[in-house]
Amino acid sequence: MIPGVVQRRRFSDLTEQEVVALAISSEEDDARIYRTYAEKLRAEFPASAAIFDGMAAEEDQHRARLIDLHKARFGDVIPLIRREHVSGFYARRPVWLVENLGLDRMREEAEIMERDAQRFYETAAKATSDADTRKLLGDLAAAEASHGDKADALVEEHLGEEARGEEDRAAHRQFVLTWVQPGLAGLMDGSVSTLAPIFATAFATQDPWTTFLVGLAASVGAGISMGFTEAASDDGSISGRGSPVKRGIASGVMTTIGGLGHALPYLIPHFWTATTIAFIVVFVELWAIAWIQNRYMETPFFRATFQVVLGGALVLAAGILIGSG
Repeated sequence: MIPGVVQRRRFSDLTEQEVVALAISSEEDDARIYRTYAEKLRAEFPASAAIFDGMAAEEDQHRARLIDLHKARFGDVIPLIRREHVSGFYARRPVWLVENLGLDRMREEAEIMERDAQRFYETAAKATSDADTRKLLGDLAAAEASHGDKADALVEEHLGEEARGEEDRAAHRQFVLTWVQPGLAGLMDGSVSTLAPIFATAFATQDPWTTFLVGLAASVGAGISMGFTEAASDDGSISGRGSPVKRGIASGVMTTIGGLGHALPYLIPHFWTATTIAFIVVFVELWAIAWIQNRYMETPFFRATFQVVLGGALVLAAGILIGSG
């Protein structure tokens, strides 16, 4: 045995006592995951937090019944066996990975958790020829299936149309604040701020490769700068704008993309072909930004067009004039 390496056992090699012990630890882990979700959501989404509280309580009840079964059949000492000890057993995603992805992602993960457990127990029950083991696994599968019904009942109890509408609006608002707003700011900055240096270089040198290198440097540099600026400007604890890392990534990546859009055409060696395509890309970029502003930021379309398209056109013209002179 290699030190530090977990030696997994096949499920078919487990005894009935170990199967019960595995079910107990699995129910305990799932209850803990649901409670973590509930705590994460409680401040902004109290109705959904109540659903996860109820699902955790349901897992506790199943765990208590399994413990009673173990005591009756095998005694008080429960073997320590967990999912990661069994080859082929369903795994749970790290809770920190899911809890940072938002309300809808948590709901989807809860559904996956219940389906995984039910499917595993059903498959395991079919694979065994021992009558008692088959019955045990079948009971576990039925218990997991009933969790879905319980979840539906909790949704009906805690998440009516009004509460769901409020939570959906809050989730949309959080998505806009964390991803759309900094991403849009980055896209605007990358698209507009790089127009002048790229097109000034293009018309001054009429060298596509040099223009591309300048555009690449300007885009990447602007992306790094915008990403760090966004992340450092607000930790989100008071403003409620969400994780600074997420906002920094959104802003930095979209800034880089915004600049690269009209830099990439200069990989074409023919100057006027590359420039014509770059003009088309700029036209599409500016109108796309205006549409995003109107769609997600609720900026009147005329105002968004005036701010973005006209402003971008002026910067583009300045770059061309400077490069031509």
